[in-house]
Amino acid sequence: MKLQDLVREKYVGRFYFARFVSNVGNGMAPVALAFAVLDLPNGSATLLGTILGINTVALLIMFPFGGVIADRYGRAKWIAYGDVMTAVLLFFQVSFFATGNVPFWVFVVVNVGCGLLLGIWWPAFNGVLPALLPQQALQKANALNNMFSNTALIMGAALAGILVSTLGSTTALAIDAATFLIAGIVVYTFKHVTPPMEIIENTVLHDLKEGWRVFTSFRWLVVIDICFAFIVMSWAAGENVLGPLVAKEKFDGAKSWSMVLTAVSVGLIVGSLIAMRFHPKYPMFTMMCLTVFLAIYIWTIARPQPLWVIILAAFVWGVVFDLWKTIWDTALQTRIPREALSRVAAYDGVIVMLFRPVGLALAGPLADKFGVEFTLNGAAALVVIAILFSLMFPEVRKFERL
Repeated sequence: MKLQDLVREKYVGRFYFARFVSNVGNGMAPVALAFAVLDLPNGSATLLGTILGINTVALLIMFPFGGVIADRYGRAKWIAYGDVMTAVLLFFQVSFFATGNVPFWVFVVVNVGCGLLLGIWWPAFNGVLPALLPQQALQKANALNNMFSNTALIMGAALAGILVSTLGSTTALAIDAATFLIAGIVVYTFKHVTPPMEIIENTVLHDLKEGWRVFTSFRWLVVIDICFAFIVMSWAAGENVLGPLVAKEKFDGAKSWSMVLTAVSVGLIVGSLIAMRFHPKYPMFTMMCLTVFLAIYIWTIARPQPLWVIILAAFVWGVVFDLWKTIWDTALQTRIPREALSRVAAYDGVIVMLFRPVGLALAGPLADKFGVEFTLNGAAALVVIAILFSLMFPEVRKFERL
């Protein structure tokens, strides 16, 4: 299917538009929230970390239940509900930022609420494109969706920098909230494409168990998810905590690190374009091998190479990661039974994200005790070990594309 035909498919254009708008908001949020929190009278890096941690914990708790809700009650409908309710919570938070005083309980309520809603939204999202397009068009559709999303994230981050420096963080946060409201309204117009189950005979617990049974029946899925739990932990420690520290001590601080992260983002867009025509015979084997570029990226930061080398490694990893996302989403959408897709996607998300908070929490203390270089080299080595472990399983090595 050609790109122009794909976008013309009924509701697909609306789907992409909603994703683009909400990802502009997602790109704005990290910058706008960080400066909004730090500018508060009681603002600090610790408060910011606590807020992000609350959101992640709520997300992980809701994930399995979110898959059940999405499978039972309609995926597109719950994406729309999630976006709209997230907008309401964010506008509520903005109203306090406008006064210059945000009580801690407001952060708790808003971030628990947003985390819980994301725990439904995420597994629901994987089940929408398969309802809009034929199976043979899904890889190209996923790649195009990633391209739109990544472009929007870059635009959102750039827009946030301009808005925060000119109109202030509160204005940027208000626009972020508005993007979710717009996206939710658009998705609501085609909620009928993923209707709720007509008859619900089973309990929630039964559906959770059935989702877990389906999830564990795919050995390739379980093995790669477990390995990626450690890979994501290493990535978070390197890029989110120790990378900025190295940039501050060895390079030009935030300016240098923003160049590195921009390179990752540009790599994601290039990866989206490549993914439209990238069809390896053994996709899981190929992508696990290519994941070694994450280890290389982390290693270039460990004993810091020239900045251009780190930027190049970041760009290549961005390309690889987007290829991974496209192939992974397509594999789930084409191999997992449609009626259990959201529940399986939920367990997938839980396991992959499980150790990310651990990486964020331990990176600093380990660097203090053993040194930044040793800790980053350890993170890179852990990525390589996880890759090699996954390739011990024939279900991963011999997984063939349809």
